[in-house]
Amino acid sequence: MTVPGRRSSTFSRLLRHGFTDPSGAERLLDLPELSVLRDDPVLLDALGATADPDLALRGLVRLVEAQAETDRQTLTTTLLSAKPFRDRLLGVLGASEALADHLARHPRDWESLVTYEAADLHPGVAEFEQGLAEATDPVSLRVAYRRCLLAIAARDVCGTTDVAQAAAELADLATATLRAALAIARSAEPADAAMCRLAVIAMGKCGGHELNYVSDVDVIFVGEPTEGADEGKAIQAATRLASHLMRICSETTVEGTIWPVDANLRPEGRNGPLVRTLSSHLAYYQRWAKTWEFQALLKARAVAGDPELGAQYIDAVSPLVWQAAERENFVPDVQKMRRRVVDNIPAAQVERELKLGPGGLRDVEFAVQLLQLVHGRSDATLHSGTTLDALAALAAGGYVGRADASQLDEAYRFLRAMEHRIQLYRLRRTHLVPEDEADLRRLGRSLGLRTDPVVELNKEWKRHAAVVRRLHEKLFYRPLLDAFAQLAPGEIRLSPRAAGQRLEALGYADPAAALRHLEALASGVSRKAAIQRTLLPVLLGWFADSADPDAGLLGFRKVSDALGKTPWYLRLLRDEGAAAENLARVLSAGRLAPDLLLRAPEAVAILGDPEGLKPRGRDHLEQEVLAAVGRADDAEHAVAAARGVRRRELFRTAAADLIGSYGTEDNPREQDPGALVDRVGEAVTDLNAATIAGALRAAVRAEWGEELPTRFAVIGMGRFGGHELGYGSDADVLFVHEPREGVDEQEAGRAANRVVTEMRRLLQLPTADPPLLIDADLRPEGKSGPLVRTLKSYGAYYRRWSLVWESQALLRAAPMAGDQELADRFIELVDPLRYPAEGLGEDAVREIRRLKARMESERLPRGADPTLHAKLGRGGLSDVEWTVQLLQMRHGWVEPGLRTTRTREALAAAHAAGLIPTEEAQTLDEAWVLATRVRNAVMLVRGRSGDTFPSDPRELAAVARYLGYESGHVGEMVDDYRRITRRARAVVEELFYGA
Repeated sequence: MTVPGRRSSTFSRLLRHGFTDPSGAERLLDLPELSVLRDDPVLLDALGATADPDLALRGLVRLVEAQAETDRQTLTTTLLSAKPFRDRLLGVLGASEALADHLARHPRDWESLVTYEAADLHPGVAEFEQGLAEATDPVSLRVAYRRCLLAIAARDVCGTTDVAQAAAELADLATATLRAALAIARSAEPADAAMCRLAVIAMGKCGGHELNYVSDVDVIFVGEPTEGADEGKAIQAATRLASHLMRICSETTVEGTIWPVDANLRPEGRNGPLVRTLSSHLAYYQRWAKTWEFQALLKARAVAGDPELGAQYIDAVSPLVWQAAERENFVPDVQKMRRRVVDNIPAAQVERELKLGPGGLRDVEFAVQLLQLVHGRSDATLHSGTTLDALAALAAGGYVGRADASQLDEAYRFLRAMEHRIQLYRLRRTHLVPEDEADLRRLGRSLGLRTDPVVELNKEWKRHAAVVRRLHEKLFYRPLLDAFAQLAPGEIRLSPRAAGQRLEALGYADPAAALRHLEALASGVSRKAAIQRTLLPVLLGWFADSADPDAGLLGFRKVSDALGKTPWYLRLLRDEGAAAENLARVLSAGRLAPDLLLRAPEAVAILGDPEGLKPRGRDHLEQEVLAAVGRADDAEHAVAAARGVRRRELFRTAAADLIGSYGTEDNPREQDPGALVDRVGEAVTDLNAATIAGALRAAVRAEWGEELPTRFAVIGMGRFGGHELGYGSDADVLFVHEPREGVDEQEAGRAANRVVTEMRRLLQLPTADPPLLIDADLRPEGKSGPLVRTLKSYGAYYRRWSLVWESQALLRAAPMAGDQELADRFIELVDPLRYPAEGLGEDAVREIRRLKARMESERLPRGADPTLHAKLGRGGLSDVEWTVQLLQMRHGWVEPGLRTTRTREALAAAHAAGLIPTEEAQTLDEAWVLATRVRNAVMLVRGRSGDTFPSDPRELAAVARYLGYESGHVGEMVDDYRRITRRARAVVEELFYGA
């Protein structure tokens, strides 16, 4: 008798044995049906060894209660006397509620767990066929299938088989089930069966001999007519048989379903015929198939139906699989496939996804399959559809480092074991790790984690997922470096041919040169080489993710050659997580940024500083430039220092632009392209203004000391004044001066002219730094007029001679350098011209339209495609800017928001004032931003300016990547550009031309 308030000794024992509901367990043990078992200590020990003792006990009670009176004693006696049977039965009941339900419905099926012969330990297809032999309809097939599944699960949970053997047994059971289902279908339609030969090809995990407990079984059907039969009718008959087979396995009956049979991996997917002849399959694969389809065929295995036809299919498609790496589109296809596709996983589930999440099963499977495709064409030992067998073969052949392969093998086995146990519980298809504490506890205990199952499970799962995440990319690249390293005993070196194949498959156009760079970087025993060998596997992956991996690797070698002896450089890349990826993005995205970096490689430090990519403001830059000019001995050294600052800042701007456009692992790409354009325009304008200020100071100091005889200002025009400069833009300017008190006007004019001439000379001197071209052609009288005028002269000219186009050009006028008060007075002078009172007259509007139409017909380069010219083409920069500027000149006198030199700002103000409807304003803005980004992209990629898309395919692909298009989507980019600018031109026709 239990003393009130005290726990019974049974209660305490149940707690010690892992029961979470000992009170409930006590009640169950007190049931009359368990009287024989209740006091036997071995029962509690066996229950305590299961994944979920409470679940196991509940299942046992249901099973005992379901027995006929005569059978109950047999079950209980066997349970107490036969330890292997006891462990098997209770192990299944503690791990699978679904199989406990099956045993309760079919109470004699426990007997299938009693035998313990050698053949029972590792059954194959023949044994499973024997187990299914008596099934004659879908219901009896399900019962027999569950009985076989019961035995597989029992061996699995007791550790008699490991996870790979269990997966192989599940695939063998699926093979036997497909054969049994086909036999049932053939017996139901003997006429169809007589007319055709039908082969069932397993794909996916079933084909790879590594099936889950609950999974779609992927298949392809191949049909041929029997001798004398009409081919068309035979294929129809085969289609009916195949459809019947699928229904037998997939449909829900009183005994539930087995699993869905999925034939969507067939040619043309669900849109293609269910059954094809062998020749039809081959015709499709030879002409239309995509790379992923050959990757899928890697696992093809004939499993049911006509064995001769199945073997013919495998023999015919196998060579195509191993030639896939030689296909024209293999590299871009691989680059697309390598980019993780997790977009379709709900955000809340990504972290719980065992299969598709980061560090999941798919990472291992994809990496292994890709390496098989690359190297299997010359090494038949890699021709395995089973992931772990293929991984072992890759390691044995030296294609994967042994240590990496061992870690991946361990991680894959653990993740697959988790997946098996999760699915086994209710026999449902899922790859999500549960969130419920009880489910996690059962899962952890089923994997042998008993001290603190939930904590240990999460720790082990995260550890293995991290291993996969770390290794799945490096798997491709590390052996390339081992080709030049000192290898441990037993390691096999990747052959030069295999290394070249791999680099080619990853997008390197010149594998031989890439191997030479790798050898130069990673060979030897120095600390530098050791760090490079650690860095390069990751860098090579980032390079391969770009449009020009070869350029990225070459640039990295040049930077490393220049900085390799500086202690901070390799430490920066190794320790500053973002620095290495930022450098990889910058080096492989085009020519401009690497050229700027290689002129002063120490600028690489910018990439490791969290604040390093933010643009410096005008005041900061001008202060730095003027200080550098002040320290210099002469004007040439002074401007060389100023241009050095400009080069560094151009690199900072280009790097930030590229990294923002591409995105990194930690920071996704900028979603607002307008923000990127504005940042570039503002930054380049600021650094050019600061450089001109420095050149002005240097020119004045060289001849006049601290003060010029005349006050002098530089007015920015065009894109310079609009703060919209691109990387390759000239600086459009006007020069204005005003003699100081007591200075002769002619002397002041000569001084001003000498200053301008010297500034232009200094800024264009041939040096390692890019020149800054100053263009003053927008001055009064153009190239025929004086280079510099006094403020009074400008006033006289504009009052008497100014044309409407000059007023339009002055919309962009903004002070940039020199005397601020003089510049402000110049702006006051021109405001009435650019924002005329009462707006523009009709004659002026007609003149502006006439000039624009003439420019369109005369200035577009010969042979240029007007739909793709970013500056002068349809819906390009000129179209948008002239439309906005016409609105500024017509309405700027009454709308203060329009009095700005910036195009986007003026467009937004016009919309706010109700001058442009919302949709039209968005259309113009989108086109202007896109055209500006195209021009920036061309300069970044080619290293020289251009207004049209490059003709070189690799350069064009790099432009597409900069604009946010994935590899292989160049055509989509061009189509989008034409569509966006076409819509913009329609708005221009309406708003500018009044159509």
